[in-house]
Amino acid sequence: MEAVLYVSHGSRVPRARQEAAAFVEKCKRSIDVPIQELCFLELVEPDIITGIDICVQKGATRIIVLPLLLLSAGHAKHDIPEALRQAKQRHPHVEIVCGKPFGVHETMIDIVIARIHEQGVPLDGKSMILLIGRGSSDPDTKRDIEKIAKRLQSKTDVPCVDVCFLAAIRPTLEEGLDKASRSSYKNIFVVPYLLFTGVLMKTIERKLHSFQSPHQQWILCHYLGYHPFLQQLVKKNIETLLRAAKGA
Repeated sequence: MEAVLYVSHGSRVPRARQEAAAFVEKCKRSIDVPIQELCFLELVEPDIITGIDICVQKGATRIIVLPLLLLSAGHAKHDIPEALRQAKQRHPHVEIVCGKPFGVHETMIDIVIARIHEQGVPLDGKSMILLIGRGSSDPDTKRDIEKIAKRLQSKTDVPCVDVCFLAAIRPTLEEGLDKASRSSYKNIFVVPYLLFTGVLMKTIERKLHSFQSPHQQWILCHYLGYHPFLQQLVKKNIETLLRAAKGA
């Protein structure tokens, strides 16, 4: 029997956990798999190993593990594989197939653009976009965010898309905001490249407040969130993994 185990990051903020759970419930309705469970990487139970245990207890013999993560960094490269290695030792008879984070995908670019258009402010030659990544010590993180910024500039045709990071990588959030504040752009769209709300969103809001100016309009966009486009991408990714597991 097949199962899907969705792996969310986890957060101390209740609303972030609720957003993840609500998104997974929406995904479940479009996925024709009898067992579907949600687990978390950290801070919240159940963890991945417990999530695998639950699927097996419900009769799963093949489990598709889908990380609900934006980019491939430490969690995707180390933490998830290690948890699945331990789970496999506990359940050697169960086939475990793990997918990848969403990565640099056109759907993710389209979600960013949708979040910008929601603001109702023209995205024109007097505008710039500041894309804020979470940040990681993994070098792939900066490379991937820069790729996303390049694709975003290509699809929107704005003159400037800059990036900055909340942790571990420069330019920092403050450096990114400072550079934008010294630019000649009238409208500055600040886009948090985050999947859910939480402490990091509060940090962005607080820092941005100190950069308000009568000469520039700072537009803080909604974090990516669990957009309908993302639900479609999840469905596609699960179906691809299921076909591969079946040898189709």
